[in-house]
Amino acid sequence: MRVSDIEFIQIAAVLITFALLWTWESLAPFRPFVKGRRAIHSTRNLILGGINAVMTAAAFSAITVAACVYAEAHDIGILRWAAPPSFLAAACALIALDVWTYAWHRANHRIAFLWRFHRVHHGDPLMDASTAVRFHFGEIAISNLLRLPIILLLGLSLGVLLLYDFLLRITVLFHHSNIDLPVRIDGPMRLLIVSPDMHKIHHSQKRTEMDSNYASVLSVWDRLFRTYRDRTEKSQLRYGAPGLDNETAQRLWGLLRTPLAPIQRGN
Repeated sequence: MRVSDIEFIQIAAVLITFALLWTWESLAPFRPFVKGRRAIHSTRNLILGGINAVMTAAAFSAITVAACVYAEAHDIGILRWAAPPSFLAAACALIALDVWTYAWHRANHRIAFLWRFHRVHHGDPLMDASTAVRFHFGEIAISNLLRLPIILLLGLSLGVLLLYDFLLRITVLFHHSNIDLPVRIDGPMRLLIVSPDMHKIHHSQKRTEMDSNYASVLSVWDRLFRTYRDRTEKSQLRYGAPGLDNETAQRLWGLLRTPLAPIQRGN
């Protein structure tokens, strides 16, 4: 199977997942949508996500594939030198990528330059499944560039990388969705993966809550690195980023210009 075929399958699966979550949000939302605002809000996010997908494919697909092929052809990378069984190597690679994603996410909150881009994602005052694709291309570009050395260091195969990206996209769509899971389901779920209630806290405007729950797939990293936070009452959460809760900032051009706006971090 060609890489293009795998990517097509991934895109189809992501679109189906988004459609299912969109329907779930419509039938049983955690926070009721304001009439007329959902369509505008989601359209802006999806347009931004579409632009990013096209630009990422054009700028980074070839070089990412080349890095994986180079690592395989020259037998370089820790996982190749250690030579564990294939299933164990794949598991280690997936875990390593998830640790990297946690570290990268945390860095986006700690380093002011990176936060300029990342707050496009956090600036969404109406979090739902479409928020999962609301990122500035500057953040995506830096992330893709920094991941290239990780690919070579670990000796990652293209198959494992594509599998992790697929799991990441599906999980991120799920935990950003505006759904209301019962505590008896959400509680046990967050012991393994990031749940919607766990990630809602991360999107709070409150500084101590925003700077917590950085994990993207496996939730263990927040507990291990002591960045896990819970909150009993979530209905009063205020989503968004300080200074970006006005209509001008929420328009597509405003989202693209966000890195140039003054930084406000709140309390």
